[in-house]
Amino acid sequence: MLTPQDYAQLAQKHISEQQLNEQLEHFKQGFPYLKLAGPAEVGTGICRFSDDETARYVEAWEKAVQTLKTVKFVPASGAASRMFKDLFAYVDADYEHPTTDFEKAFFAHIRDFAFFEPLNDACKRLNGGRDIAALVADGEEKAVVKVLLTSDGLNYGQLPKGLLLFHRYDAQVRTAAEEHLVEGALYAKQGDGRVCIHFTVSAEHQALFGQLIEAKRHEYEQLFGVKFDISFSQQKSSTDTVAATADNEPFRNDDGSLLFRPGGHGALIENLNDIDADIVFIKNIDNVVPDRLKQPTTDNKKFIAGLLAVLREKTFGYLRILESGRYTDAQIDEMAAFLQKDLCCELPDGLTRAELPAVLREKFNRPLRVCGMVKNVGEPGGGPFRVVNADGTVSLQILESSQIDLGNEQSRAFFEKGTHFNPVDLVCCIKDYKGQPFHLPDFVDPATGFISHKSKAGRELKALELPGLWNGAMSNWNTVFVEVPLITFNPVKTVNDLVRNEHQ
Repeated sequence: MLTPQDYAQLAQKHISEQQLNEQLEHFKQGFPYLKLAGPAEVGTGICRFSDDETARYVEAWEKAVQTLKTVKFVPASGAASRMFKDLFAYVDADYEHPTTDFEKAFFAHIRDFAFFEPLNDACKRLNGGRDIAALVADGEEKAVVKVLLTSDGLNYGQLPKGLLLFHRYDAQVRTAAEEHLVEGALYAKQGDGRVCIHFTVSAEHQALFGQLIEAKRHEYEQLFGVKFDISFSQQKSSTDTVAATADNEPFRNDDGSLLFRPGGHGALIENLNDIDADIVFIKNIDNVVPDRLKQPTTDNKKFIAGLLAVLREKTFGYLRILESGRYTDAQIDEMAAFLQKDLCCELPDGLTRAELPAVLREKFNRPLRVCGMVKNVGEPGGGPFRVVNADGTVSLQILESSQIDLGNEQSRAFFEKGTHFNPVDLVCCIKDYKGQPFHLPDFVDPATGFISHKSKAGRELKALELPGLWNGAMSNWNTVFVEVPLITFNPVKTVNDLVRNEHQ
Protein backbone atom coordinates (compact mmCIF):
# COMPACT_ATOMS: atom_id res chain seq x y z
CA MET A 1 0.00 0.00 0.00
CA LEU A 2 1.45 3.35 -1.04
CA THR A 3 1.06 6.38 1.20
CA PRO A 4 0.61 10.02 0.18
CA GLN A 5 4.27 10.48 1.15
CA ASP A 6 5.21 7.66 -1.28
CA TYR A 7 3.33 9.29 -4.15
CA ALA A 8 5.05 12.60 -3.44
CA GLN A 9 8.43 10.85 -3.40
CA LEU A 10 7.70 9.11 -6.72
CA ALA A 11 6.59 12.39 -8.31
CA GLN A 12 9.75 14.12 -7.14
CA LYS A 13 11.90 11.42 -8.73
CA HIS A 14 9.75 11.23 -11.90
CA ILE A 15 9.10 7.53 -11.32
CA SER A 16 5.61 6.23 -12.06
CA GLU A 17 3.66 3.81 -9.89
CA GLN A 18 3.77 1.37 -12.79
CA GLN A 19 7.59 1.53 -12.87
CA LEU A 20 7.69 0.94 -9.13
CA ASN A 21 5.45 -2.12 -9.44
CA GLU A 22 7.52 -3.47 -12.33
CA GLN A 23 10.67 -3.15 -10.23
CA LEU A 24 9.06 -4.96 -7.30
CA GLU A 25 7.90 -7.69 -9.69
CA HIS A 26 11.53 -8.19 -10.78
CA PHE A 27 12.42 -8.95 -7.16
CA LYS A 28 9.68 -11.57 -7.02
CA GLN A 29 10.28 -13.17 -10.41
CA GLY A 30 14.03 -12.65 -10.84
CA PHE A 31 15.59 -12.34 -14.29
CA PRO A 32 15.76 -15.12 -16.87
CA TYR A 33 19.12 -16.43 -18.03
CA LEU A 34 19.96 -15.76 -21.66
CA LYS A 35 20.08 -18.62 -24.16
CA LEU A 36 23.59 -18.96 -25.52
CA ALA A 37 24.56 -20.13 -29.00
CA GLY A 38 28.19 -20.11 -27.88
CA PRO A 39 31.05 -17.78 -26.98
CA ALA A 40 32.12 -15.22 -29.55
CA GLU A 41 35.59 -16.13 -30.75
CA VAL A 42 37.84 -15.10 -33.62
CA GLY A 43 36.09 -16.42 -36.71
CA THR A 44 32.75 -16.92 -34.97
CA GLY A 45 31.70 -13.48 -33.82
CA ILE A 46 35.02 -11.67 -33.30
CA CYS A 47 36.71 -10.12 -36.34
CA ARG A 48 40.47 -10.01 -36.75
CA PHE A 49 41.91 -7.64 -39.36
CA SER A 50 45.28 -7.48 -41.08
CA ASP A 51 47.60 -4.49 -40.71
CA ASP A 52 46.69 -3.32 -44.22
CA GLU A 53 42.94 -3.54 -43.48
CA THR A 54 43.45 -1.71 -40.19
CA ALA A 55 45.35 1.07 -41.95
CA ARG A 56 42.51 1.49 -44.45
CA TYR A 57 39.96 1.85 -41.67
CA VAL A 58 42.19 4.40 -39.89
CA GLU A 59 42.24 6.38 -43.13
CA ALA A 60 38.45 6.04 -43.41
CA TRP A 61 38.06 7.53 -39.92
CA GLU A 62 40.41 10.44 -40.55
CA LYS A 63 38.19 11.33 -43.50
CA ALA A 64 34.84 10.69 -41.75
CA VAL A 65 35.67 12.72 -38.61
CA GLN A 66 35.93 15.85 -40.74
CA THR A 67 32.16 15.87 -41.30
CA LEU A 68 30.64 13.77 -38.50
CA LYS A 69 29.75 15.25 -35.11
CA THR A 70 31.77 13.17 -32.66
CA VAL A 71 31.58 12.97 -28.86
CA LYS A 72 33.80 11.12 -26.40
CA PHE A 73 31.51 9.84 -23.61
CA VAL A 74 33.25 9.05 -20.30
CA PRO A 75 31.36 7.53 -17.34
CA ALA A 76 33.13 9.19 -14.41
CA SER A 77 30.66 9.39 -11.53
CA GLY A 78 31.85 6.55 -9.32
CA ALA A 79 33.89 7.31 -6.20
CA ALA A 80 37.37 5.82 -6.05
CA SER A 81 36.77 4.26 -2.63
CA ARG A 82 37.10 0.71 -4.03
CA MET A 83 40.58 1.62 -5.29
CA PHE A 84 41.62 2.09 -1.70
CA LYS A 85 39.72 -0.70 0.08
CA ASP A 86 42.99 -2.43 1.07
CA LEU A 87 44.30 0.81 2.59
CA PHE A 88 41.02 1.44 4.43
CA ALA A 89 41.35 -2.09 5.85
CA TYR A 90 44.93 -1.34 6.91
CA VAL A 91 43.86 1.79 8.82
CA ASP A 92 41.28 -0.29 10.72
CA ALA A 93 43.63 -3.26 11.30
CA ASP A 94 44.81 -4.19 14.80
CA TYR A 95 48.47 -3.98 13.74
CA GLU A 96 50.55 -0.87 13.07
CA HIS A 97 53.16 -1.66 10.44
CA PRO A 98 52.43 -2.72 6.83
CA THR A 99 51.87 -6.47 6.94
CA THR A 100 50.07 -7.70 3.83
CA ASP A 101 51.78 -7.88 0.44
CA PHE A 102 49.52 -5.05 -0.77
CA GLU A 103 50.46 -2.76 2.14
CA LYS A 104 54.17 -3.49 1.74
CA ALA A 105 54.02 -2.85 -2.01
CA PHE A 106 52.26 0.48 -1.47
CA PHE A 107 55.03 1.79 0.76
CA ALA A 108 57.84 0.20 -1.26
CA HIS A 109 56.71 2.15 -4.33
CA ILE A 110 55.26 5.24 -2.67
CA ARG A 111 57.66 7.58 -4.49
CA ASP A 112 56.45 6.23 -7.85
CA PHE A 113 52.89 7.51 -7.42
CA ALA A 114 52.00 10.69 -9.32
CA PHE A 115 50.43 12.03 -6.11
CA PHE A 116 53.63 11.57 -4.06
CA GLU A 117 54.61 15.25 -3.87
CA PRO A 118 51.13 16.53 -2.87
CA LEU A 119 50.89 13.69 -0.34
CA ASN A 120 54.32 14.52 1.06
CA ASP A 121 53.39 18.21 1.40
CA ALA A 122 50.11 17.33 3.12
CA CYS A 123 51.91 15.00 5.53
CA LYS A 124 54.25 17.82 6.53
CA ARG A 125 51.33 20.23 6.95
CA LEU A 126 49.35 17.85 9.16
CA ASN A 127 52.18 16.23 11.13
CA GLY A 128 54.27 19.05 12.48
CA GLY A 129 56.59 19.25 9.51
CA ARG A 130 57.33 15.53 9.31
CA ASP A 131 57.30 14.21 5.75
CA ILE A 132 56.51 10.68 4.57
CA ALA A 133 60.03 9.42 5.15
CA ALA A 134 60.01 10.75 8.74
CA LEU A 135 56.60 9.25 9.50
CA VAL A 136 57.66 5.86 8.14
CA ALA A 137 60.90 6.04 10.14
CA ASP A 138 58.83 6.73 13.27
CA GLY A 139 56.62 3.70 12.52
CA GLU A 140 53.60 5.87 11.71
CA GLU A 141 52.72 4.50 8.30
CA LYS A 142 49.03 4.68 9.11
CA ALA A 143 49.33 8.45 9.46
CA VAL A 144 50.49 8.61 5.82
CA VAL A 145 47.52 6.55 4.63
CA LYS A 146 45.09 8.71 6.62
CA VAL A 147 46.45 11.84 4.97
CA LEU A 148 45.93 10.22 1.58
CA LEU A 149 42.36 9.07 2.24
CA THR A 150 40.70 11.65 4.49
CA SER A 151 39.31 15.12 3.90
CA ASP A 152 42.00 16.76 6.04
CA GLY A 153 44.53 15.56 3.49
CA LEU A 154 44.08 14.65 -0.17
CA ASN A 155 40.63 13.05 0.39
CA TYR A 156 41.37 10.38 -2.23
CA GLY A 157 39.12 7.92 -0.41
CA GLN A 158 36.06 9.99 -1.36
CA LEU A 159 36.98 11.63 -4.67
CA PRO A 160 36.09 10.09 -8.07
CA LYS A 161 38.85 8.43 -10.09
CA GLY A 162 38.74 11.21 -12.67
CA LEU A 163 40.11 13.74 -10.16
CA LEU A 164 43.01 11.61 -8.91
CA LEU A 165 46.56 12.20 -10.10
CA PHE A 166 47.35 9.18 -12.29
CA HIS A 167 50.56 9.95 -14.21
CA ARG A 168 53.74 11.94 -13.65
CA TYR A 169 55.70 13.64 -16.43
CA ASP A 170 58.92 15.63 -16.33
CA ALA A 171 57.14 18.97 -16.00
CA GLN A 172 53.66 18.07 -14.77
CA VAL A 173 51.32 15.51 -13.26
CA ARG A 174 47.96 14.60 -14.80
CA THR A 175 44.65 13.39 -13.49
CA ALA A 176 42.68 10.67 -15.27
CA ALA A 177 40.27 13.32 -16.59
CA GLU A 178 43.14 15.25 -18.16
CA GLU A 179 44.37 12.10 -19.90
CA HIS A 180 40.94 11.82 -21.53
CA LEU A 181 41.32 15.37 -22.84
CA VAL A 182 44.62 14.40 -24.42
CA GLU A 183 43.15 11.19 -25.87
CA GLY A 184 40.22 13.09 -27.33
CA ALA A 185 42.56 15.54 -29.04
CA LEU A 186 44.42 12.65 -30.66
CA TYR A 187 41.48 10.81 -32.28
CA ALA A 188 38.24 12.81 -31.93
CA LYS A 189 39.17 16.20 -33.41
CA GLN A 190 36.39 17.28 -35.77
CA GLY A 191 36.78 19.22 -39.00
CA ASP A 192 36.04 22.47 -37.16
CA GLY A 193 38.87 21.81 -34.69
CA ARG A 194 36.55 20.99 -31.77
CA VAL A 195 36.95 18.03 -29.47
CA CYS A 196 33.67 17.25 -27.70
CA ILE A 197 33.95 15.33 -24.44
CA HIS A 198 31.07 14.47 -22.11
CA PHE A 199 31.66 13.30 -18.54
CA THR A 200 28.89 11.75 -16.44
CA VAL A 201 29.60 12.83 -12.87
CA SER A 202 27.95 12.84 -9.47
CA ALA A 203 26.27 16.04 -8.30
CA GLU A 204 28.69 16.47 -5.41
CA HIS A 205 31.75 16.37 -7.69
CA GLN A 206 30.61 18.30 -10.77
CA ALA A 207 31.98 21.61 -9.48
CA LEU A 208 35.39 20.03 -8.85
CA PHE A 209 35.44 18.57 -12.37
CA GLY A 210 34.48 21.97 -13.76
CA GLN A 211 37.27 23.69 -11.85
CA LEU A 212 39.84 21.16 -13.05
CA ILE A 213 38.77 21.44 -16.70
CA GLU A 214 38.75 25.24 -16.67
CA ALA A 215 42.18 25.32 -15.06
CA LYS A 216 43.74 22.93 -17.59
CA ARG A 217 41.84 23.15 -20.87
CA HIS A 218 43.74 26.09 -22.39
CA GLU A 219 47.07 24.38 -21.80
CA TYR A 220 45.93 21.32 -23.79
CA GLU A 221 44.15 23.40 -26.42
CA GLN A 222 47.40 25.18 -27.20
CA LEU A 223 49.43 21.96 -27.06
CA PHE A 224 47.22 20.09 -29.56
CA GLY A 225 45.73 22.93 -31.58
CA VAL A 226 42.13 22.10 -30.68
CA LYS A 227 39.14 23.70 -28.99
CA PHE A 228 37.53 21.62 -26.23
CA ASP A 229 33.76 21.47 -25.90
CA ILE A 230 33.29 19.88 -22.46
CA SER A 231 29.92 18.97 -21.01
CA PHE A 232 28.67 17.16 -17.93
CA SER A 233 25.58 15.29 -16.86
CA GLN A 234 24.43 13.45 -13.78
CA GLN A 235 22.66 10.14 -13.47
CA LYS A 236 18.94 10.94 -13.50
CA SER A 237 16.98 10.27 -10.32
CA SER A 238 14.25 8.77 -12.53
CA THR A 239 16.63 5.86 -13.17
CA ASP A 240 16.97 5.03 -9.47
CA THR A 241 15.50 1.70 -8.40
CA VAL A 242 13.57 0.86 -5.25
CA ALA A 243 15.19 -1.45 -2.71
CA ALA A 244 13.27 -4.44 -1.38
CA THR A 245 13.16 -6.47 1.81
CA ALA A 246 13.86 -10.19 1.89
CA ASP A 247 10.08 -10.65 1.42
CA ASN A 248 10.14 -8.52 -1.75
CA GLU A 249 8.25 -5.66 -0.12
CA PRO A 250 9.45 -2.06 -0.53
CA PHE A 251 12.34 -1.34 1.83
CA ARG A 252 11.60 1.69 3.99
CA ASN A 253 13.95 4.04 5.78
CA ASP A 254 13.54 4.80 9.48
CA ASP A 255 11.35 7.79 8.60
CA GLY A 256 9.01 5.58 6.56
CA SER A 257 10.18 6.81 3.14
CA LEU A 258 10.98 4.40 0.33
CA LEU A 259 14.65 3.61 -0.16
CA PHE A 260 15.84 4.21 -3.71
CA ARG A 261 19.32 3.41 -4.96
CA PRO A 262 21.24 4.36 -8.14
CA GLY A 263 20.42 1.84 -10.86
CA GLY A 264 24.03 1.13 -11.90
CA HIS A 265 25.83 2.21 -15.07
CA GLY A 266 22.88 0.99 -17.14
CA ALA A 267 21.09 4.16 -16.03
CA LEU A 268 23.51 6.10 -18.24
CA ILE A 269 21.64 5.00 -21.37
CA GLU A 270 19.42 8.00 -20.58
CA ASN A 271 22.46 10.30 -20.49
CA LEU A 272 23.75 8.82 -23.74
CA ASN A 273 20.30 9.31 -25.26
CA ASP A 274 20.62 13.06 -24.61
CA ILE A 275 23.89 13.35 -26.56
CA ASP A 276 23.62 15.06 -29.94
CA ALA A 277 26.21 13.28 -32.06
CA ASP A 278 26.66 11.07 -35.10
CA ILE A 279 29.45 9.05 -33.50
CA VAL A 280 30.14 8.44 -29.80
CA PHE A 281 33.26 6.90 -28.27
CA ILE A 282 32.69 5.24 -24.88
CA LYS A 283 35.55 4.44 -22.54
CA ASN A 284 35.87 4.09 -18.76
CA ILE A 285 37.53 6.87 -16.81
CA ASP A 286 40.34 4.70 -15.39
CA ASN A 287 41.53 3.10 -18.65
CA VAL A 288 44.18 5.63 -19.64
CA VAL A 289 47.94 5.49 -20.13
CA PRO A 290 50.76 8.04 -20.18
CA ASP A 291 51.79 9.65 -23.46
CA ARG A 292 54.58 7.18 -24.25
CA LEU A 293 51.95 4.41 -24.61
CA LYS A 294 49.13 6.39 -26.24
CA GLN A 295 49.96 5.54 -29.85
CA PRO A 296 48.45 2.00 -29.79
CA THR A 297 45.30 3.36 -28.14
CA THR A 298 44.99 6.20 -30.64
CA ASP A 299 45.54 3.91 -33.64
CA ASN A 300 43.04 1.40 -32.28
CA LYS A 301 40.36 4.03 -31.67
CA LYS A 302 40.72 5.37 -35.20
CA PHE A 303 40.58 1.81 -36.56
CA ILE A 304 37.34 0.76 -34.86
CA ALA A 305 35.79 4.17 -35.57
CA GLY A 306 36.72 3.82 -39.25
CA LEU A 307 35.15 0.37 -39.34
CA LEU A 308 32.01 1.80 -37.77
CA ALA A 309 31.90 4.64 -40.32
CA VAL A 310 32.15 2.16 -43.22
CA LEU A 311 29.47 -0.16 -41.78
CA ARG A 312 27.27 2.86 -41.06
CA GLU A 313 27.39 4.14 -44.63
CA LYS A 314 26.70 0.71 -46.10
CA THR A 315 23.77 0.12 -43.73
CA PHE A 316 22.31 3.55 -44.52
CA GLY A 317 22.59 2.85 -48.24
CA TYR A 318 20.70 -0.42 -47.90
CA LEU A 319 17.97 1.27 -45.85
CA ARG A 320 17.45 3.88 -48.56
CA ILE A 321 17.09 1.13 -51.15
CA LEU A 322 14.60 -0.75 -48.97
CA GLU A 323 12.64 2.43 -48.33
CA SER A 324 12.36 3.09 -52.05
CA GLY A 325 10.74 -0.30 -52.63
CA ARG A 326 12.86 -0.72 -55.77
CA TYR A 327 15.27 -3.59 -55.30
CA THR A 328 16.21 -6.83 -57.01
CA ASP A 329 16.47 -10.33 -55.59
CA ALA A 330 20.23 -10.04 -55.97
CA GLN A 331 20.26 -6.89 -53.82
CA ILE A 332 18.17 -8.59 -51.12
CA ASP A 333 20.58 -11.53 -51.12
CA GLU A 334 23.48 -9.08 -50.83
CA MET A 335 21.80 -7.34 -47.88
CA ALA A 336 21.09 -10.63 -46.11
CA ALA A 337 24.73 -11.65 -46.54
CA PHE A 338 25.89 -8.27 -45.17
CA LEU A 339 23.62 -8.59 -42.12
CA GLN A 340 24.93 -12.03 -41.31
CA LYS A 341 28.61 -11.65 -42.22
CA ASP A 342 29.40 -7.99 -41.46
CA LEU A 343 26.84 -7.18 -38.75
CA CYS A 344 27.09 -10.69 -37.26
CA CYS A 345 23.32 -11.22 -36.95
CA GLU A 346 22.29 -14.73 -37.98
CA LEU A 347 18.83 -14.98 -39.53
CA PRO A 348 16.53 -17.83 -38.46
CA ASP A 349 15.71 -20.73 -40.75
CA GLY A 350 12.44 -20.69 -42.61
CA LEU A 351 12.26 -17.04 -43.67
CA THR A 352 10.63 -16.66 -47.06
CA ARG A 353 11.94 -14.30 -49.72
CA ALA A 354 8.77 -12.25 -49.35
CA GLU A 355 9.47 -11.77 -45.64
CA LEU A 356 13.13 -10.81 -46.03
CA PRO A 357 12.84 -7.10 -46.99
CA ALA A 358 10.79 -6.20 -43.91
CA VAL A 359 13.09 -8.23 -41.64
CA LEU A 360 16.18 -6.61 -43.14
CA ARG A 361 14.76 -3.12 -42.77
CA GLU A 362 13.89 -3.74 -39.11
CA LYS A 363 17.33 -5.21 -38.37
CA PHE A 364 19.29 -2.48 -40.17
CA ASN A 365 17.40 0.44 -38.63
CA ARG A 366 19.01 0.23 -35.20
CA PRO A 367 21.84 1.88 -33.31
CA LEU A 368 25.20 0.39 -34.30
CA ARG A 369 28.29 -0.23 -32.20
CA VAL A 370 31.76 -1.65 -32.78
CA CYS A 371 33.31 -3.06 -29.62
CA GLY A 372 36.97 -3.84 -29.09
CA MET A 373 37.68 -7.17 -27.39
CA VAL A 374 40.97 -8.21 -25.78
CA LYS A 375 42.33 -11.65 -24.98
CA ASN A 376 41.00 -12.91 -21.65
CA VAL A 377 43.68 -12.51 -18.98
CA GLY A 378 41.49 -13.33 -15.98
CA GLU A 379 40.04 -9.87 -15.31
CA PRO A 380 36.56 -9.89 -13.73
CA GLY A 381 33.78 -8.59 -15.92
CA GLY A 382 31.77 -9.23 -19.05
CA GLY A 383 32.65 -11.17 -22.14
CA PRO A 384 31.47 -11.57 -25.75
CA PHE A 385 28.84 -14.20 -26.57
CA ARG A 386 26.48 -15.26 -29.35
CA VAL A 387 22.93 -15.14 -27.97
CA VAL A 388 19.67 -16.61 -29.30
CA ASN A 389 16.98 -13.90 -29.40
CA ALA A 390 13.23 -14.29 -29.03
CA ASP A 391 12.72 -13.91 -32.80
CA GLY A 392 15.08 -16.79 -33.56
CA THR A 393 17.99 -14.63 -34.70
CA VAL A 394 21.43 -14.98 -33.14
CA SER A 395 23.27 -11.76 -32.31
CA LEU A 396 26.32 -10.63 -30.39
CA GLN A 397 26.02 -9.55 -26.76
CA ILE A 398 28.35 -8.57 -23.94
CA LEU A 399 27.27 -10.63 -20.94
CA GLU A 400 28.12 -10.71 -17.26
CA SER A 401 28.37 -14.07 -15.51
CA SER A 402 25.14 -13.27 -13.63
CA GLN A 403 23.26 -13.44 -16.95
CA ILE A 404 24.47 -16.98 -17.71
CA ASP A 405 23.03 -20.15 -16.18
CA LEU A 406 26.25 -21.62 -14.83
CA GLY A 407 24.22 -24.52 -13.44
CA ASN A 408 23.53 -25.60 -17.01
CA GLU A 409 26.35 -27.83 -18.29
CA GLN A 410 26.37 -26.45 -21.82
CA SER A 411 26.12 -22.80 -20.72
CA ARG A 412 28.94 -23.30 -18.23
CA ALA A 413 31.07 -24.91 -20.96
CA PHE A 414 30.42 -21.91 -23.24
CA PHE A 415 31.31 -19.53 -20.41
CA GLU A 416 34.55 -21.34 -19.58
CA LYS A 417 35.52 -21.59 -23.23
CA GLY A 418 35.44 -17.82 -23.73
CA THR A 419 38.71 -16.50 -25.14
CA HIS A 420 38.08 -12.74 -24.93
CA PHE A 421 37.10 -10.05 -22.46
CA ASN A 422 35.18 -6.76 -22.71
CA PRO A 423 37.50 -3.82 -21.94
CA VAL A 424 34.72 -1.22 -22.55
CA ASP A 425 36.15 0.05 -25.83
CA LEU A 426 33.10 1.11 -27.85
CA VAL A 427 32.34 3.36 -30.79
CA CYS A 428 28.64 3.94 -31.46
CA CYS A 429 26.34 5.33 -34.15
CA ILE A 430 23.22 6.72 -32.44
CA LYS A 431 21.45 8.44 -35.36
CA ASP A 432 19.44 6.79 -38.12
CA TYR A 433 19.85 7.00 -41.88
CA LYS A 434 17.68 10.13 -42.00
CA GLY A 435 19.90 11.91 -39.47
CA GLN A 436 17.40 11.56 -36.65
CA PRO A 437 18.51 10.36 -33.20
CA PHE A 438 17.41 6.92 -32.13
CA HIS A 439 15.44 6.80 -28.86
CA LEU A 440 17.95 4.55 -27.14
CA PRO A 441 15.69 3.33 -24.27
CA ASP A 442 13.59 1.59 -26.96
CA PHE A 443 16.50 -0.77 -27.60
CA VAL A 444 17.04 -1.88 -23.98
CA ASP A 445 16.18 -5.45 -22.98
CA PRO A 446 14.51 -4.90 -19.58
CA ALA A 447 14.85 -8.60 -18.74
CA THR A 448 18.64 -8.34 -18.44
CA GLY A 449 19.03 -6.60 -15.07
CA PHE A 450 20.16 -8.39 -11.95
CA ILE A 451 19.58 -8.40 -8.20
CA SER A 452 22.29 -7.98 -5.58
CA HIS A 453 22.19 -8.23 -1.80
CA LYS A 454 23.20 -5.24 0.33
CA SER A 455 22.51 -3.86 3.78
CA LYS A 456 21.57 -0.52 5.31
CA ALA A 457 21.86 0.33 9.01
CA GLY A 458 22.33 -3.36 9.75
CA ARG A 459 19.22 -4.42 7.81
CA GLU A 460 19.49 -6.74 4.82
CA LEU A 461 18.04 -5.53 1.52
CA LYS A 462 17.81 -6.46 -2.13
CA ALA A 463 19.07 -3.98 -4.73
CA LEU A 464 18.03 -3.88 -8.38
CA GLU A 465 20.63 -3.15 -11.05
CA LEU A 466 19.32 -1.93 -14.41
CA PRO A 467 20.54 -3.65 -17.60
CA GLY A 468 24.19 -2.59 -17.91
CA LEU A 469 25.10 0.22 -20.32
CA TRP A 470 27.09 -2.01 -22.69
CA ASN A 471 25.14 -5.17 -21.71
CA GLY A 472 21.35 -5.29 -21.78
CA ALA A 473 20.95 -1.54 -22.34
CA MET A 474 22.42 -2.10 -25.83
CA SER A 475 20.92 -5.56 -26.28
CA ASN A 476 18.95 -4.65 -29.41
CA TRP A 477 21.70 -2.71 -31.15
CA ASN A 478 23.64 -4.03 -34.12
CA THR A 479 26.92 -5.17 -32.65
CA VAL A 480 30.31 -5.96 -34.16
CA PHE A 481 33.18 -7.37 -32.08
CA VAL A 482 36.79 -6.71 -33.12
CA GLU A 483 39.96 -8.09 -31.58
CA VAL A 484 42.17 -5.26 -30.28
CA PRO A 485 45.64 -5.35 -28.66
CA LEU A 486 45.83 -6.05 -24.93
CA ILE A 487 48.05 -2.96 -24.51
CA THR A 488 44.91 -0.84 -25.07
CA PHE A 489 43.42 -2.16 -21.79
CA ASN A 490 45.08 -0.74 -18.67
CA PRO A 491 42.41 -0.21 -15.98
CA VAL A 492 43.18 1.04 -12.48
CA LYS A 493 41.23 -1.13 -10.06
CA THR A 494 43.47 -0.62 -7.02
CA VAL A 495 45.85 2.19 -6.10
CA ASN A 496 48.81 -0.14 -6.58
CA ASP A 497 47.91 -0.53 -10.26
CA LEU A 498 49.25 3.01 -10.68
CA VAL A 499 52.80 1.78 -10.10
CA ARG A 500 52.58 -0.85 -12.83
CA ASN A 501 54.88 -0.13 -15.77
CA GLU A 502 51.89 0.82 -17.97
CA HIS A 503 51.16 3.80 -15.72
CA GLN A 504 54.71 5.00 -15.17
